[in-house]
Amino acid sequence: QVQLVESGGGLVQPGGSLRLSCAASGSIFSPYVMGWYRQAPGKQRELVASFTSGGTINYADSVKGRFTISRDSAKNTVYLQMNSLKPEDTAVYYCNGRSMVLRSQNYWGQGTQVTVSS
Repeated sequence: QVQLVESGGGLVQPGGSLRLSCAASGSIFSPYVMGWYRQAPGKQRELVASFTSGGTINYADSVKGRFTISRDSAKNTVYLQMNSLKPEDTAVYYCNGRSMVLRSQNYWGQGTQVTVSS
């Protein structure tokens, strides 16, 4: 069983920055995808950024050029650096990890709130 624990959310002014962290315990069978999703009130959960074990990185159009996903393999941690934040980035952000071959391995963190407001 893999556990994902997010941290780093909070309240920030428009134009500010935050870095989210997702610490993973255990391992996911390769090939796998690690990603950040977000869900705003009244909206569906959407993909923000992801990377595969093969090195492919993907960003939602709305965050390209502002957000960066990265990982520290030694710490088994995934990060989401968010710059130039906008009010529309306000949401609960979730970390996800899933195997692309073992469908039973699909894990979510508990979520962390990001609020962008002046």
